[in-house]
Amino acid sequence: MVHQLPTGAKDLLPVDVAQKRWIESRIQQVFQSWGYQRIITPTVEHLRSLTAGGAVDPESVIQLHSNSIDILGLRPEFTASIARAYAARLGGDIATCPQRLYYNANVFRRRANNTSDESFQAGVELLGASGLLADGEILMLLAESLDCLELQNWQIILGDARLTSALIALLPEQYRDKVRQCLASLDRISLAEMDLPTDVKSYALQLIDLRGKPKDVLSRLSSSAWTSALTGEISYLKSLIDLWETTGGNSDRLILDLSFMQTFDYYTGIVFEVACNNYVVAQGGRYDRLLGVYHPQNVSYPSIGFCLNLEDLQQALQSRLPQTLATSACLVVAKTPEAMQAAFAYAAQLRQSTDLEAIELELEFRAADPIRNHARSRGIPQIAWVNSDGAIDSETL
Repeated sequence: MVHQLPTGAKDLLPVDVAQKRWIESRIQQVFQSWGYQRIITPTVEHLRSLTAGGAVDPESVIQLHSNSIDILGLRPEFTASIARAYAARLGGDIATCPQRLYYNANVFRRRANNTSDESFQAGVELLGASGLLADGEILMLLAESLDCLELQNWQIILGDARLTSALIALLPEQYRDKVRQCLASLDRISLAEMDLPTDVKSYALQLIDLRGKPKDVLSRLSSSAWTSALTGEISYLKSLIDLWETTGGNSDRLILDLSFMQTFDYYTGIVFEVACNNYVVAQGGRYDRLLGVYHPQNVSYPSIGFCLNLEDLQQALQSRLPQTLATSACLVVAKTPEAMQAAFAYAAQLRQSTDLEAIELELEFRAADPIRNHARSRGIPQIAWVNSDGAIDSETL
């Protein structure tokens, strides 16, 4: 019988683990340097908790059998779990805000073809903070996290759910849902072919084309007569982009896309994703109503966060990641059965004196040449031959 993993599940072999840890260790150092502290939430939650915020389709959650009447599910993302964990603890005391939290673990999602998918994410949530500085912190933390990996050719695609919703609201009500669906799926062809009044179609096509260099897009917005009522939202976005550029953010890294949105109302402010070499390596945004869903008194706290997709990052970074495993510093060999105790003792002594370098013990009593060949194949540079009397003969290969 051939035993196989369920579709979408993953075995990570040692090289995969080494690459994953290389990415994680650098990202976590950045998170911690900005004052973020790690949180660990359960892998299994009540389905109603995972889907309460409205961003997660219940059909995408891998559901579990339970003796309880409540349906359980594997977490498909972290934001809902962290919001649930902290909403009640904040307790209305604004002095506890902001909360800076980060996570690093696996998530599970059911795909449209009814297959399951396990993936790994690392990310942050900034709870109880709003305004220009909070949004700016998240964008700059995201940029620093990517730069610490020496990732090349990445760009942040930045949108604003509040502004885009306000632009859609300028349409006659009967056309808004159709236009929203086309914007969310970036379907310009369907929008162009849609049976709409000429002025409505012209306006909708202008919306889906609001993409490019931030200052160019904002200039086009500001000069449009139909956005005169949105000067506050436009001014905020301009201030955020100015903050990005004046604090060292590379203007070429930022693309403003006001057609970038979701079909649901989970996000309430800026939204973004990071594209790199045909991979989406990160995404996030502002969600100011979610914590109120979990708070006992329905008290909401403005919040924002992002997640990094570790498998996509691993693919985008492949040429920069370690391709081989670290080798052991020495192979300790008992030359006779009587030397076994001395071999164990000498290996222990080496491990204590070599700053955690790996020391391996030969497990068979073989001839010298096969042992040397084995050490060379493993990249081990030195052999310690342990005699029956405890004497050590060192050999460098």
